[in-house]
Amino acid sequence: MTRLSVNINKVATLRNARGGNVPNLVEFAKNIEKYGANGITVHPRPDERHITYQDVIDLKPILTTEFNIEGNPKEQKFIDLVLKVKPEQVTLVPDVQGQLTSNHGWDTIKNKNFLTEILTKFKAKGIRTSVFVDAIPEMIEGAKACGSERIELYTESYAANYKENKEQAIQPFIKAAEKANEIGIELNAGHDLDLANLRFFRESIPNLKEVSIGHALVADALHYGMENTVQLYLRALQH
Repeated sequence: MTRLSVNINKVATLRNARGGNVPNLVEFAKNIEKYGANGITVHPRPDERHITYQDVIDLKPILTTEFNIEGNPKEQKFIDLVLKVKPEQVTLVPDVQGQLTSNHGWDTIKNKNFLTEILTKFKAKGIRTSVFVDAIPEMIEGAKACGSERIELYTESYAANYKENKEQAIQPFIKAAEKANEIGIELNAGHDLDLANLRFFRESIPNLKEVSIGHALVADALHYGMENTVQLYLRALQH
């Protein structure tokens, strides 16, 4: 079964909008695990507009599933945080300062030397590494050449075109997955996956290890409740 890692950034966004500690991020994470999720994802950004660096430190000792920290390793503060917390997985994302949400993957060829250096640091601490990439075979080969153990496919284009023509929308991702399987790099995916498009994506992509879902899942939880929502996403990932 493809694993579900729930991104809890939006829970932190709601808390930060009012100040204080409601909703309580740690309690939400513990409940999400209790409801069956296979992991928790956070993506701290330099402005800390949702997940704060302290949140990451607070979450680590209470989580019982996999902890995945996403972020831009061009920020030294991010590197220091990951090395301190030692999550099960780090996903490198090429965000820029003030970016609303992730909107592109790494050019793993142009950034080969930089990525190789950073990945080596994390792997030396026993942290599984993943690189956020577009569904382009050359970028996947580049991630492998940098030493990454996984890639995370940026799935926004699939989600945006799913309703119009899902067979066409999935084709670049099938080719990307075939390349990943061919060269022996493991495969994650995320961005705008939801209850409408998730099952078809999972059924179409061979050896999909993990999906990271936040915005859509938290939005669905407003309608269905968090426990029911986590279960709905898990069902969509079942074979």
